[in-house]
Amino acid sequence: MSMSSHLEELRRKHEVLSEKVEAIQRAPGTSDAEITELKKQKLKLKEEIERLTEA
Repeated sequence: MSMSSHLEELRRKHEVLSEKVEAIQRAPGTSDAEITELKKQKLKLKEEIERLTEA
């Protein structure tokens, strides 16, 4: 996998998580722990994207 395709895949995953977080925040009965876990995953992806683009 080339670096650019790897970055695109990370960006796609980040966007999917963003959409999922937004959706579950609007849904009643969603636990704060679930939202927090998704946000942590999203942050890890963002940090990885930034690390790779700075190199």
